[in-house]
Parts: sequence; structure tokens; C-alpha cells
Amino acid sequence: MYSRLIKPPKKSFFLFGPRSTGKTTWVKKTFSNAAYIDLLEAEIFNDLLANPQRLENFIPKDFRNWVIIDEVQRIPDLLNEIHRLIEKHKYKFVLTGSSARKLRRRGINLLGGRALTYSLHPVTAVELANDFDLKHSLKYGHLPCAYTEPEPKKYLESYVKTFLEEEVRQEAITRNLSAFSRFLESASFSQGAMLNISSVARECAVQRKVVENYFTILEDLLIAYRIPVFTKRAKRRLAAHPKFYFFDVGVYRTLRPTGPLDMPEEVEGIAYETLFFQEILAINDALDLGYDVSYWRTSNNEEVDLIMYGHKGINAFEVKRTGKIKKSMLRGLRLFLRDYPMAKAYFIYGGNRPMKEGSITILPFEDTLRNLPAILEK
Repeated sequence: MYSRLIKPPKKSFFLFGPRSTGKTTWVKKTFSNAAYIDLLEAEIFNDLLANPQRLENFIPKDFRNWVIIDEVQRIPDLLNEIHRLIEKHKYKFVLTGSSARKLRRRGINLLGGRALTYSLHPVTAVELANDFDLKHSLKYGHLPCAYTEPEPKKYLESYVKTFLEEEVRQEAITRNLSAFSRFLESASFSQGAMLNISSVARECAVQRKVVENYFTILEDLLIAYRIPVFTKRAKRRLAAHPKFYFFDVGVYRTLRPTGPLDMPEEVEGIAYETLFFQEILAINDALDLGYDVSYWRTSNNEEVDLIMYGHKGINAFEVKRTGKIKKSMLRGLRLFLRDYPMAKAYFIYGGNRPMKEGSITILPFEDTLRNLPAILEK
């Protein structure tokens, strides 16, 4: 198991994250003396579904250690009993989940502030340490098993298939798996781009309202994000639509079909941006840095890939696969600095030398991933 950056709190907390990001492994290692209740076990699930108050019977009398409940979203009504046990016995719970959809749908208030909410993302370059291999990461992503399985391509194909057949069906999201599968493929062409839902709907031959719901489902299942436009104190007309990303570059590349008409550099360029995006999210959450993540795009299509805004300041990142820098590639960052001169601007590229171009810091891609916590904590 890779050592993770996330640090456990001292009170009850939720740990949400996509399937197979290592939640169960981490909680079992971190809380080795905890009482462990796995809601994927049919007997336990059926018992607690029938009567959530039986939860107390699963915890030893006078128990003073942590209680782990894995996949808590499978029985939303269990949270009322957890709430009662926190109040009555002062138990401390670790509540993991790969989806908050059922909890939100049922109007559950996530224990009314009695539990914190944490996120676990795919592993980062920092967590992989000496195992980190940029070519491998760009091709297969950062799900832990994509690094440990002997055949990562087959693992990712199985991951996507399992998601379609199990997660979607378990959540009773849609009965039309064929339409949802077409939607996933069409959505993959929106990776790292401004999202046009009507265009996706036309491509997969599904009604626009249904496609809008599908995108919400992806977010609820924690496997995709819609990133808003940065609009604070805007000084020019900006785009209105969010940017879309699947949560992991390996999953994105597995979903996206490629053929003789596809330009390899286009797919590779999006892979670079996706890997950087998922690293930014993971570091921000693991170290509790508090940045809001967005992007910046003007009405005449000048863009900065990612904006990190928080109490530590404003960081603007433009990511390019190229090893050769043209002045035109820095135009978006220059315009952003004109509007926000207090920001720190970074151009992350596929070359090997760090440089400066005026107020813009130019950094090699691989070195940046290895040093991202230090950059964001400045």
C-alpha cells in the first residue's frame, strides 16, 4: 500500500471517493484496532437494512476505539442511528462511501456537523514516490491498482465495465445501460473542454434533459467534475459554461475510443491536462489547502486551464504537452495577470528546464507533479 497524504481527524468523519481509490485499505491500516462493518457483505447489509438500530449490536460493549462502516451510502437510514450512538456513547465513526447520491436524495444532513467530510482521490505522484513513472501515469492513470496490477489496461477495462454493470445498477440510476454507455463515450470527447450538453446529447442520440441528468449522476458517483469559470471581480466578458473532466486519466483513456482519424497529440495533450487536474484536486483535499478550483476563459476564447483561489492566494496554471514554448502559448496567462496582478502564474510544459518569462514561472511537468504540495502551500 502506498502511504497517503491525508491525515485522520480526531472526530467522526465521512471519507468519500470513487471506487478503488484505496479507501478501505487506508482506513483499515490507519485504524487497525477499529470495529469494522462492511455493508458490501450481504448478511450484514440485509440485517441492518431491515433494522438500522441493530447497529449497536455490532459494536462491543464499552468499546472506546473507532468504528468503521464501509459503503455507508448503501443504507442512508443508518445515519440516524449513527447520530444517536455518537450522542449516547460518544463513539467515533469512520464512514466511507463511493457515492453521496442516495444520501443527498434522501435529504440526509450528514450528521448535522457531528462528522467532518474528507475525500480520497487516486494516488498522487508524491504518494507514488519512487514508483512514479510519467509515461505509465499518462497512459493508465493513478488508481492504485493501475500501478500494481500486471496488466493495467485490462484492469481499467474491467473497472469501467464493473462501474456500468454494478454501480449504475445498484444505484438504480437507469435501466437503459446501452444509452448510458453511449453517453459515457460521447462525454469522453468533452474531457478538458468547455461542456456543451446539447452537443453531447446529439452525439449519443439521447434527449438533452436525460444527458443533463447523466452528468449529474457522474458527479454524484464521484467519477467526474464540472469546473466553473472563475468570475471574481471580472474585468471582461467571460464564458458561461463549465469545463468537464473524468476523475482519472486512465479511466478517461479507457472510455475514449481512438481510431485512425484521431490525432495522437490531441489525446496526449488532454491526458497531460487531466493528470495535472487530478493531482491538483488530490493535493488540495489531502492537505486541506482550501482552494476553490476553476478555470478562466474569455468570450473571445483566451483561456487559462486551472485557477486555484483561496486564502493562500491565486494560482493560475496553463498545461501544455509541448517541449517547445511559443509566446502565443503564454497569452492566456498574461491576460489573466493583467486582470489579477497579485496572482502567481505557472506554465507547465513537457520540457526539462525551469524558466521565467516576466511574471510567469515556467516549470517542467514531471518536476511540478513531484513538488506540487510545496507549490500550492506557498
